[in-house]
Amino acid sequence: MFSILKPYIFTLDPEVAHDLAIKSLKFNVLPKSIFNVQEEEMLETSLFNEKLPNPIGLAAGFDKSAEVYNSLFKLGYGFVEVGTVTPKRQFGNPKPRVFRLEKDEALINRLGFNNHGSDIIFKRISNNLPEGFLGINIGPNKDTVNKEEDFYSCLKKISPHASYITINISSPNTEGLRDFHDQRELEKLLNGINKVKKENNLSKPLVVKLSPDIYDNEISKIIELIIKYNISGIIVSNTTETNRENLSDINKNEKGGLSGQPLRDRSTKLIKKFYNETKGKIKIIGVGGVDSGKAAFEKIIAGANAVQLYTGMVFKGPGIVKDIKKDLISILKKENLKKIDEAIGINA
Repeated sequence: MFSILKPYIFTLDPEVAHDLAIKSLKFNVLPKSIFNVQEEEMLETSLFNEKLPNPIGLAAGFDKSAEVYNSLFKLGYGFVEVGTVTPKRQFGNPKPRVFRLEKDEALINRLGFNNHGSDIIFKRISNNLPEGFLGINIGPNKDTVNKEEDFYSCLKKISPHASYITINISSPNTEGLRDFHDQRELEKLLNGINKVKKENNLSKPLVVKLSPDIYDNEISKIIELIIKYNISGIIVSNTTETNRENLSDINKNEKGGLSGQPLRDRSTKLIKKFYNETKGKIKIIGVGGVDSGKAAFEKIIAGANAVQLYTGMVFKGPGIVKDIKKDLISILKKENLKKIDEAIGINA
């Protein structure tokens, strides 16, 4: 069905198409069984000590305001991450702010954390409890002077309904956010977050979402702090502000974060570097160019415990998870592996 509708969908503005997708998913009419595959038990894994049916997740950015996560679980995702959620409701940057690069199978966005705000989102999730493993991605409002306080505020507000919480320090579309990759700034943030967790008796796993544009000499410093402050995992990686030189599409020079196929190798190499330095001490969620079983497997054998996608679904439709699951099972059999966990890091 998607292949028939895709030419029409791609005539629409990307945000209009996205809004239509959200509205369609709200009907929640598709039975989950449509997206099941045979021998899916080979893909069972665990993340932060919770069992998942498969390691394929939907990245933050699609369901920004937590409107359709239970419908997304039905599409076959092993886990779903919503957000980025900010303390106050936020419109985001001026439109147009999302651009398809069809020739490159990529997107550029400069959305700027548009979402309904933590109060509305908390009530929404309270009234429609998650039917699967739900991550909630949090970040600061654009006009906030003290960004750390926004992280603390969101953490206290949304913790009760999260399976894990992602600290987003890596979007290129909020000014100053990537400054938290600096060792002193990151330590200050993580120290404050740990204090908030202790004072409020919060125990949910925390994950830090990183930029793909960091330098190699920053990796060890980041890992040192991740371990010091008992962070459960990292997401590698967010969108990139670079990597435009080999793109073909007319939209390649739009300002914003680039995602999709041009990020695939870059994020996989970064996963491998983090895996080799952490020796499996922390969980890694790999993101960037995941649109097939092969692409997912590349990240898993590089050291990712799980993967996420978003741009891949834009270009290949809601059936992409089923296709990836089928591909992964075939790859596992070819490699004489009985379970997906056996593949983690074998090429690192």
